[in-house]
Amino acid sequence: MKQCSVCEQIKIVPGGFDDYRQLAHYHYRESRPGPFKKIFVLRNESAGPARTRTIGVIVYSMPSPRLELRGAVTDNFFSGFDRNTQLELINRSIRCISRLIIEPRFRGLGLAKRLVQQTMPEMNVPIIEAMAVMGRINPFLEKAGMRPFTSKPSQRFAQFIEALSIIGIEDKDLIEPQKVQRRLSRLNDEKNEFIEREIKRFLKGYGRRRNMPPGLERTRFILSRLNAKPVYYIWFNESISNFKVSI
Repeated sequence: MKQCSVCEQIKIVPGGFDDYRQLAHYHYRESRPGPFKKIFVLRNESAGPARTRTIGVIVYSMPSPRLELRGAVTDNFFSGFDRNTQLELINRSIRCISRLIIEPRFRGLGLAKRLVQQTMPEMNVPIIEAMAVMGRINPFLEKAGMRPFTSKPSQRFAQFIEALSIIGIEDKDLIEPQKVQRRLSRLNDEKNEFIEREIKRFLKGYGRRRNMPPGLERTRFILSRLNAKPVYYIWFNESISNFKVSI
């Protein structure tokens, strides 16, 4: 496909936290990323004022010390050490894509893929990883060369999904809050008492949310949690030969 004229004017350059803050309000997470190691930005060289030139940003941060899927994907390469040695090895070997934002007017041009694909090698570590809730909807990380992996639901999630199935609410219904709420409102006393116990057990880990009253708002929140299964992405830097792993 022929590259658009706008894309030809867009360059990837090192950036800073001010670049991230300029675009942060476009990201679905309200919290700021943890301590970052490097930031790269997309700059539109044809734009006028400097404040309009930053149209994309990627933030690389230090990795989480524990990720279940990392162990499975790397054949537990980082396991079997004492805590300090393990942390040192993880911090030396991995960087995490903690934020990636494209200004809305420039989405759909393949810029997210380009930003990931061209900056991962610049980090000079064996592994780049990312967790993305929207991975199934917009697989730009996969298109950039990262490999996706999903985990099985936790025991708490699996138990609650089973409870919903008992009262006639199946997996295929979990994307329709109104439909689920209608079914909940029509339960007889015995089934309603049962599912209310299960709902309270499920909501225990969500702070003040555990006291939400029955209704559509609570149902929407529960389904948002059940459907928010992030995809784990990993990329291996083949140019660094001192890291061996089998997938």
